[in-house]
Amino acid sequence: MKRILIVDDAAFMRMSIRAMLENAAFDIVGEAENGDIAIKKYKELHPDIVTMDITMPIMDGIQAIKEIKKIDSRAIVIMITALGQEHMVKEAVLSGAKGFLVKPFKEQDLLNALSKL
Repeated sequence: MKRILIVDDAAFMRMSIRAMLENAAFDIVGEAENGDIAIKKYKELHPDIVTMDITMPIMDGIQAIKEIKKIDSRAIVIMITALGQEHMVKEAVLSGAKGFLVKPFKEQDLLNALSKL
């Protein structure tokens, strides 16, 4: 069972992703509401996969993925972006993201993205 860290500044989005992944038998090991906390949780929890929002306060997802990749070059991160932020996806992929999803998305979209990792 893959261990997942969910990173999003919106509590509702974290709850939604958690519910989708728990329905599919993923193990949610932690949540973070910004990139700074995500880095700390990554060091502590060593998840298999991170779902990472791009736009967050304190530290955005792109900066967070760069820092996580410094800690673990093999880290698997899937970026989640709001509609209209697709231009940021290229930077996210260049920073080490293994995939991305555009909000809003359905449970099957998330599962399909994770199955490709």
